[in-house]
Amino acid sequence: MASPELTSTRSPRVAAARRLAKRAFRARERLFLAEGPQAVREAVALPGTLREMYITPEVAERYPDLVASAHEARVPVFTATDEVVAAISQTVTPQGVVALCRFVDVPLEHAMAARPHLVAVLANVRDPGNAGTVLRAADAAGAEAVVLTDASVDPYNPKAVRASVGSLFHLPVVTGARIEDTVAALRAAGMRILAADGAGEADLDGELDAGALAGPTAWIFGNEAWGLPEETRALADAVVRVPIHGRAESLNLATAAAVCLYASARAQRGHGGCRSGARNA
Repeated sequence: MASPELTSTRSPRVAAARRLAKRAFRARERLFLAEGPQAVREAVALPGTLREMYITPEVAERYPDLVASAHEARVPVFTATDEVVAAISQTVTPQGVVALCRFVDVPLEHAMAARPHLVAVLANVRDPGNAGTVLRAADAAGAEAVVLTDASVDPYNPKAVRASVGSLFHLPVVTGARIEDTVAALRAAGMRILAADGAGEADLDGELDAGALAGPTAWIFGNEAWGLPEETRALADAVVRVPIHGRAESLNLATAAAVCLYASARAQRGHGGCRSGARNA
């Protein structure tokens, strides 16, 4: 087993990578960290995304495909001690590999140019774990874009990247868009706008039964604590609640988003909607 090239957590290269834990440095460098074999594998698969890889010798032996893919893409690979990789990733249980990646977000108009059938909009979502989980659910449901408004968390936050488990690299992601501009662009792309809210007048089951989810649809999901403000609800064609059939008080944001997105995906099957290539989990 080869000796690690990087052994000091104080080296300039390690210090530069660690700074990407802060949003200001990420924005300035337009770089972020992706941790774990799955996320790094997906980053390598997206041409031009991976900039550097840091990996322990043990993980390099366990996942030789990661190293080979990086070399094939002409990406520098640095073997490092467990302490160095842990210092860069800054997680309690590091997975032994972390990569520096270039930002992957696209302009709003670029995401809408493909006239998507299913889009998730995160408005005022502040928790990075929730944002990453919704992005993962949107990817799994076959959504063709995710929009994070200017009041939402940075999708490149390390917790958001980890929660997306590689889905950040799978579909167009828009950041920093005003909710008004987003809704206008969605309407111009021919989409029906639905706001998910526990106090919604419409019922998700009723929307399904009426066939109202079969067309191109954008779902707006709001803040974890206070939901959607009235001015955002007013922008939607309908405000829809997920029915609670049991005794639970409510659903959390990520769960409600997954239910709504999958309801749309199911309704759109056979109508030319959502991305193809379905497979079992």
